[in-house]
Amino acid sequence: MKIGVIGAGSWGIALAKLLYGNGHDVTVWSIDPEEISMLTEKREHVTKLPGVSLPEDMKFTTDEKTAAEGAELLVMVVPSPFIRSTAKRFAPFIKEGQIVVNVSKGIEDSTLMLLDAVIAEEVPQAVVGVLSGPSHAEEVGRGMPTTVVAGSKDLRIAELIQDVFMSDFMRVYTSTDVTGIELGAALKNVIALAAGIADGLGCGDNAKAALITRGIAEITRLGVKMGGKPETFAGLSGIGDLIVTCESKHSRNRRAGCLMGQGKTYQEAMDEVKMVVEGVYSAKAALALAKQYQVELPIVEVVNKVLFDGLSAKDGLTILLSRERTSEAHE
Repeated sequence: MKIGVIGAGSWGIALAKLLYGNGHDVTVWSIDPEEISMLTEKREHVTKLPGVSLPEDMKFTTDEKTAAEGAELLVMVVPSPFIRSTAKRFAPFIKEGQIVVNVSKGIEDSTLMLLDAVIAEEVPQAVVGVLSGPSHAEEVGRGMPTTVVAGSKDLRIAELIQDVFMSDFMRVYTSTDVTGIELGAALKNVIALAAGIADGLGCGDNAKAALITRGIAEITRLGVKMGGKPETFAGLSGIGDLIVTCESKHSRNRRAGCLMGQGKTYQEAMDEVKMVVEGVYSAKAALALAKQYQVELPIVEVVNKVLFDGLSAKDGLTILLSRERTSEAHE
């Protein structure tokens, strides 16, 4: 299959290598000519995925038409704030029925739309699917065992995406719950910021476990109100992705949170991480959705106050621990 990978960051490059290894004809697009030159000459993303070598005949381009024309499937893998503008750039070159798979994670801040819906709005002629789960680029790029979920409202499209990405180290499940997959992928980044803040404060394993557990409760509470299925949040794009993002040394959201727990502002933390920290962009949107759907998300609320209202990390922890007494599950 001819495939265009739209985005040449660490995740885009890792997936491009996987897809090439599956026998597909892969072209990688980036908006940055310097990035394309580096990939073409070095056959490696020396800054974002060092040590992962790329095949000599893998193609790289800055031209949208070259990446999209004739491709049976496009993989959208740019940071969430640039999903709409990138989809708009590619729309003239995408034909009726062409499949676009969103693998980015986030919520559009200005509209509160999930990313698959943003792509569908800008490219109405495309068939949009998603791929998500606990899958750090640093491990996928090196062929380490990984399991994800492919989603589409049409099960046949989900199964096609499954076939395209399935490999000897990547196991892919299917689901028709696109809302649940997309929301779990976006909100886990906000909870991971909280987990990182706890690490920065030196809170220990008990606090981390509590944040993961109560975090998935918040994600599920909102997700079900928005039409997602409870079992999705108990699966790979829910608890699975939440665990890896809260725990992994590769997690930029956890690392940024850790720096904030040590006293840095979110901007200072992002500057040090040197990559897009999706949780910062999703936090405001998550809080707005909570208000819209009248759902209580205390961890998300505190993360927003730490990020944007000057609340100290230590005071945020105190707020969470001193909340009114309640039962764990509402019967």
